Amino acid sequence: MNSAVTHTPTAALPTTEPLRVTLVVGSNRHGRFGPVVADWLLGHLRDRDDLVAEVVDVAEAELPMTFEPTPGATAALSGITPKLARADAFVILTPEYNHSYPAGLKNLIDWHFTEWQAKPVALVSYGGLSGGLRAVEHLRQVFAELHAVTVRDTVSFHNAGASFDDGGTLRDPTAPDAAAKTMLDQLVWWGETLREARKRRPYGG
Repeated sequence: MNSAVTHTPTAALPTTEPLRVTLVVGSNRHGRFGPVVADWLLGHLRDRDDLVAEVVDVAEAELPMTFEPTPGATAALSGITPKLARADAFVILTPEYNHSYPAGLKNLIDWHFTEWQAKPVALVSYGGLSGGLRAVEHLRQVFAELHAVTVRDTVSFHNAGASFDDGGTLRDPTAPDAAAKTMLDQLVWWGETLREARKRRPYGG
């Protein structure tokens, strides 16, 4: 007599919800090069199944330089703050101006506080010989004060204008593409880890 074999269903592995990532384009200068780098970066973000991207552009954020609750500031914040608040992680794209990052970017950062807390921040920079790395190091200090975590690896473009052709395509994408993957892999690890931690226990900054 053959005995019946009972098959126990295999439990399905939990599906990880994609991380919401907000890309902050940090320059508002006339003739800025930032959108070229941002388009390249968005391509990498949107190619990944574990990320969902949206953009905050400093050039479109008409925030005053004082913290007065003006109608203009309220309107600008209504378009920016929700994108920051619902993000699980951030990518900050910055040029280097006078050995640091732009005033418009600092202003946008300073208008917010809890939106950054207990979330990871990846940093991408562009510039001349330094590739914007001095701006990156200054931003690490700022985000530490805001209780955010900056990921270790970055992407930087030295002599950025010469790195892209007239159509906005990288002349040699090998090293930047590899650097972007490493950085975004780290961002996803931190993003998933901190998202789970915030669900389990509210951050007490």
